[in-house]
Amino acid sequence: MPAQEKIIKKVNELRKKILDADYKYYTLAQPDIDDLKYDMMLKELHEIENKYPELITSDSPTQRVSESPTKKFDVVYHNIPMLSLSNSYDFNDLNDFDKRIKNLLGNQKYEYVCELKFDGLAVSLIYENEKFAIGATRGDGEKGDNITQNLKTIKSIPLSVKGDKIKNFEVRGEVFIKKDDFIKINEEQELKGEKLFANPRNTAAGTLKQKDSKAVAARPLNFYSYYFYTDEIKLKTHTEGVKILEQLKFPVNSHYKKLNNIEEVKTYCNEIEQIRDDLPYEIDGVVIKINSLEQQQKLGFVSRSPRWAIAYKFKAKQQITKVKNIVCQVGRVGTITPVAELEPVFLAGSTISRATLHNFDEIERLDIRIGDYVKIEKGGDVIPKVTEVIKDKRTKNLVKYSAPEKCPACGSQLEKPEDEVNYYCINFNCPAQVQGRIEHFVSRDAMEIEGLGQSIIEIFIKEGFVKNYTDIYGLHIHRDKIISLERFGEKSAENILSGIELSKQKPFDKVLFALGIRHIGERTAKILAKHFENIDNLINASEEQLNEVREIGPKIAISVRDFFSKKENLEIIDKLKSAGLKFEIDTSVKSKTHPNILNKTFVLTGTLPTYSRDEASKIIEDLGGKTSSSVSKKTDYLLAGEEAGSKLEKAKSLGIKIISEEEFKKLIS
Repeated sequence: MPAQEKIIKKVNELRKKILDADYKYYTLAQPDIDDLKYDMMLKELHEIENKYPELITSDSPTQRVSESPTKKFDVVYHNIPMLSLSNSYDFNDLNDFDKRIKNLLGNQKYEYVCELKFDGLAVSLIYENEKFAIGATRGDGEKGDNITQNLKTIKSIPLSVKGDKIKNFEVRGEVFIKKDDFIKINEEQELKGEKLFANPRNTAAGTLKQKDSKAVAARPLNFYSYYFYTDEIKLKTHTEGVKILEQLKFPVNSHYKKLNNIEEVKTYCNEIEQIRDDLPYEIDGVVIKINSLEQQQKLGFVSRSPRWAIAYKFKAKQQITKVKNIVCQVGRVGTITPVAELEPVFLAGSTISRATLHNFDEIERLDIRIGDYVKIEKGGDVIPKVTEVIKDKRTKNLVKYSAPEKCPACGSQLEKPEDEVNYYCINFNCPAQVQGRIEHFVSRDAMEIEGLGQSIIEIFIKEGFVKNYTDIYGLHIHRDKIISLERFGEKSAENILSGIELSKQKPFDKVLFALGIRHIGERTAKILAKHFENIDNLINASEEQLNEVREIGPKIAISVRDFFSKKENLEIIDKLKSAGLKFEIDTSVKSKTHPNILNKTFVLTGTLPTYSRDEASKIIEDLGGKTSSSVSKKTDYLLAGEEAGSKLEKAKSLGIKIISEEEFKKLIS
């Protein structure tokens, strides 16, 4: 075989393997190769394409991220308008909708299909000759922005497909951000001292409007498809199109369901509303459609909405309560965040007594005053927030709120950069910042040092025992002084010292997360630890090497390099090394997988007899499995304890294997 043919064959093989790995990882959530092997394949493909640029194609995995930012978004006109749906807010509205369908269709039988109404951004994907050609926003329904390059960064969106008869078609779906990912994004914003995002939907929409696809690639965007159209074959029903989407390896949400009548639709809506809080993404209702495409055409449209579809909106998660006070928190990078202290009220599964006010501009915009009655909500937001002041209930004596001039923790003058909305305390030794860094280090997701709670850390700082988190591992020299403190004793001191000693067994990724490097969350720390294997490799990694790691974006790479370029941070690591913390992965654990667990997905629910959820999750992950927060058809096992809730019923309905802790122990023996 000629040399050129061998190279082309190699390129095609690498592309196929990488795209297959993306599908298994991002769509099926069932990866079958490790990150290192994936990264090596992508690197090899990059090298070949750089040497032979004539081999680069638009659907190559290397082309997901553009090297040059987009100057402006071109306009894309939709071949079929992307219409908005009429909304319904109770079952009377659904009954009226069903009556209209019945009247318009006469004696024809009809059925419905129901899908989740994602709180994301609707997009259109055009495929030409089996390749992703154009991606656009919904816009005004008639035309939208061309965001093709940004959509290419979402790895669950196929760059090319193989269909027997279908070459040219359109796919529509929703881009969204998962709840957990949104929390992490806001944690990163707080670390940077930047404004927190209001909700996952706005964050996803704002991300897709960025001109630099590298910045888009750094965000954890997800995609679900729900609409398929082509001129090349004639479809009879909406669900036929959904089945084709699954066959073409597009991600399709498993909750869609075909139903016979409006009563079944109402039951479905109730069931989805019950599990809404357990889903890993935000939804705000259910989309209800006539399944027959012929009947859809017959029913037609009214104004900009189809007669054959309606959105059932869930009840808003809101409550009214009173603002008792407005206090200011100082973050570990000095950001001043105003918080409303509220009369406690139950909302969306928990009692709320505090709600973020984001920044002082937000207080000014809403004109929130101490003593006001306000609406708070959790829907669409993970963090409770104030959405509206009930002005009718305001008394005359309430005073307009003014932003503080000095740090509430250390008294330093606050600063506000001209191009930002936040105020900052710039005193690095501000006790609130010092305490925040220590609290992060000892937190459950980091070093998990029991006994070192917020109040204890505050006492130890005041007594001069700790000035930063490295001092934690020298607390044993203050043992007698700790015992002599009020409310302390020998037992409580020993418990703290024992917890500190136990923390030395935490794996490398936990230590890395605990360091508090800006932009490094739990998942990112795991990725970096697994890829570089020890701290020295990570310290010496170039920005380019960091960028080559799967899921590591430019901002993370810059942040890591910045952290390790500072002498004081290297000194901190040396001290922690001397204390006995782990700065390399345990190779014995790395290689220890179990055939019953490898690549299997577990969901945990209820209280287990002997394991905590974290302990059980760690065992699963160490043995090559993965855990998920929600039950789906991709779940292999539900590990159920006492007081298992809706996840147990969902698993039963899907035929998922349900096991007890005892059965789990046999599985891993």
